[in-house]
Amino acid sequence: MTADSVADPTAADVLAIAAHRDDVEQTCGGTLLRMASRGLRTAILDLTQGEAGTRGSAEDRAREAAQAARLLGVSWRQALDLPDGAVENTLENRIKIVRVLRRLRPRVVILPYWQARHPDHSATAALGYEACFLSGLAKMETGVTGVPGDAPTLKGTPAPSSSPGWQTGSVPHRPFKIVYASLYADVRPTFIVDITPFIEQRHAALMAYRSQYANQAAGSALFVPEEEIRERTFAEARHYGLLAGVRYGEPFVQKEVGLVDDLTLLPVQSI
Repeated sequence: MTADSVADPTAADVLAIAAHRDDVEQTCGGTLLRMASRGLRTAILDLTQGEAGTRGSAEDRAREAAQAARLLGVSWRQALDLPDGAVENTLENRIKIVRVLRRLRPRVVILPYWQARHPDHSATAALGYEACFLSGLAKMETGVTGVPGDAPTLKGTPAPSSSPGWQTGSVPHRPFKIVYASLYADVRPTFIVDITPFIEQRHAALMAYRSQYANQAAGSALFVPEEEIRERTFAEARHYGLLAGVRYGEPFVQKEVGLVDDLTLLPVQSI
């Protein structure tokens, strides 16, 4: 746990940023569970509220996201007010994320992979990366003056904070590491996180979204039948686990090279 986590109970070590409520559950929910099991504080920022979804409503998704957060053991989860289906990489939206970054001060940020079928996902990758950069600029103003009415628009689990960075938006913070959840990307992962002990809890968190994954007439031609979801998600996790020599895994990509200190301690057998 970082020093910031000790100083501020609303700080986070790992923050997952996603376009939609349930994206995190699909792509890195097991990883958040593993990090929480190691005593790290985890958090989720959803950029939209689900008002444009084929199934359910924004209110349904909010209730389900809160339940999923409890199952994932995250310390903090909230949603911004970006339009569902129309996430754009604008300065206004970057600043909204900067406010959260300066409040939670995560060491690691998880973003969706930058190439995706859904435009919101690829936009979120660029938006999140640029917000992480801007958050570290000392002269970057966020427009938050400490007046309650100036707080950014967030909906979800309330988490009041005494952090000066949240009250004034004046304390810079740049995450040390940015990684990309690449489960649905046709790309070779940089690394795999072993989620074997958490696979059932990860699935339970995903299925908390009954408005999305329970069998129903709406969107039946687009959504996988409920009885197939477990088989498909477990098969994907099994595939990535096999790449790393474990049973179940979640894949990630990092843009920078890695650094090795001791060749004899490298994991995953070559032959």
